[in-house]
Amino acid sequence: MGYQFHYVSHGSRELPVVLFLHGFLGSGADFDRAIAHLVNQFCCLAVDLPGHGQTVVNGEADLYTMPQTASAIVSWLDELQLSRCFLVGYSMGGRLALYLALHFPQRFPKVVLESASPGLRTEAERRARLQHDRNLAEQLEADFSSFLSDWYSQPLFQTLRHHSAFLQIQEQRSRNRPSELAKALRFLSTGLQPSLWEPLQRHAQPLLLLVGGDDRKFCTLNQAMTAVCSAAQLHVIPGCGHAIHLEDAAAFAQAVQAFLR
Repeated sequence: MGYQFHYVSHGSRELPVVLFLHGFLGSGADFDRAIAHLVNQFCCLAVDLPGHGQTVVNGEADLYTMPQTASAIVSWLDELQLSRCFLVGYSMGGRLALYLALHFPQRFPKVVLESASPGLRTEAERRARLQHDRNLAEQLEADFSSFLSDWYSQPLFQTLRHHSAFLQIQEQRSRNRPSELAKALRFLSTGLQPSLWEPLQRHAQPLLLLVGGDDRKFCTLNQAMTAVCSAAQLHVIPGCGHAIHLEDAAAFAQAVQAFLR
């Protein structure tokens, strides 16, 4: 299908399998510290999403869209002979994880969404966000270093900026290819994503919504998600912002383990 997914497997394939989907600018390696707490209970697969890390996409730009990426992941899991697995997604990867949960419910019996959203409700909001992300993609291609600095100046990442590992995280981000990241930003944009609010209301399989207590925007958003989906439960981890798995890997892993166990 034009995708060469790079992934790393941690733990025995005899254990229940969990697939981890990272956020924008990241890679599967972002979950290494959290996976270290889980590897005795689960087989953990951490994949690089299109436009990120070592995954290669050969084809047109529409291969980076959410429906295409979701179908490609399901086909890749078929190649691995995995008909069912648990799913954990963060931010951009969380939006993708929710899309997978809603469109392929038989494949993913339990799903963890970290700092994720079902997208934007109205066409006007989506148009505005798409234009915003296209502008960001141009900035990214023109001056990647400046883009990274601006990206992590967002309030969402205030607690992450003060984390002891932040410089290392920034360095890892700088290894990405700007031209590929720009494609992901344009075509996996929340502005192009179909709104998942309506199908979320009908979803009947367990969802764990993880948010950091200092991430006010996503606390409010995820409270709204639990209000419309009876299968969703909200878990707030204090002292964290948007990137819980990086800021407090142990607390993140504990919440995931308790839900999936």
